[in-house]
Amino acid sequence: MSYALLLLELFGRFLLVGLFSIGGGLATLPFLTSMGEATGWFNAADVSNMVAISESTPGPMGINMATYVGYAVGGIPGAIIGPLGLIAPSIVIIIIISRVLMKFRDSKYVNYAFYGLRAASVGLIAAACYSVAKIALFNGEVFAETGNFFLGFDIKSIILCVVVFAAVMCFKKLHPIACIVAAAVVGMIFQMG
Repeated sequence: MSYALLLLELFGRFLLVGLFSIGGGLATLPFLTSMGEATGWFNAADVSNMVAISESTPGPMGINMATYVGYAVGGIPGAIIGPLGLIAPSIVIIIIISRVLMKFRDSKYVNYAFYGLRAASVGLIAAACYSVAKIALFNGEVFAETGNFFLGFDIKSIILCVVVFAAVMCFKKLHPIACIVAAAVVGMIFQMG
């Protein structure tokens, strides 16, 4: 197979992944596994490495994995072609939706729909915050062992959360990266203590 056909196949395979994997980077894993089996470009152990590398590098997980596979298969051109194939369906869909919405932007029904979407997005963010807080602040294993609801709360984590929240509220103009570094330092101190 020529190099150009290899890059074209890479683009096409990631185009299908981008078209059908709705739900973020983790939703691409079944598609990547079947792609590896069909092409022989990588195996299941390679997929595990891709996930680890993609999670530890900046950027969206799916794009990082497409870059990883693209580079492994086709070098630097492959590292460009893979992510382009992955994002192409999203770009086309967004362009189509934006054109349709421009025709109906003054429609009161479209405005109502967007108003409802705002509330839904706030609900999704609140649900994600609740899930993270439950994992970080409550130890379900202790509760299961003791049966005491109050013993399940992780006091150190709650104190850490309050300290970080108070610091953020006091220094509202502080850069977000400084907040992340400060939270990491406080977390290390709490972990050692």
